[in-house]
Amino acid sequence: MTSTTLPDEVLQTDVLGRVRVKRARREALLDEFERGGTSAQAFAAMMDVKYQTFASWVQKRGRARRPSPPATRVKALPPPPTVPGTLRLVEAVAEPAVAKEAESLLVHLPGGARVEVRDARQAVLAAALLQALLPARTC
Repeated sequence: MTSTTLPDEVLQTDVLGRVRVKRARREALLDEFERGGTSAQAFAAMMDVKYQTFASWVQKRGRARRPSPPATRVKALPPPPTVPGTLRLVEAVAEPAVAKEAESLLVHLPGGARVEVRDARQAVLAAALLQALLPARTC
């Protein structure tokens, strides 16, 4: 690493010539930015920091301050049956969907996919889709 001397501090650079900013200085800059009313781009330019670098600092600080979601237990589905034609129960939860015209049914599929059914015609299509996706898992 090399060093560059400025009037009030010594800036270290790495092999590629990037300026290394100490954590205390970075936190002080972020605190000052949060107190001020300028945009991130304008503030980065005033502090002679590349905008992309400054934006990543702001993003990392936001993630660190955000509370982590509480741990939830997810009940694992049993493995698919090995004998064709055996019955397998699948949990289905009906929850209200955001629909203004009519009630709807939201079906959560394995892997995170969702199917929203709003009327009888869509129910027929959804049933055909489920049979195509889960042929060995239904009876």
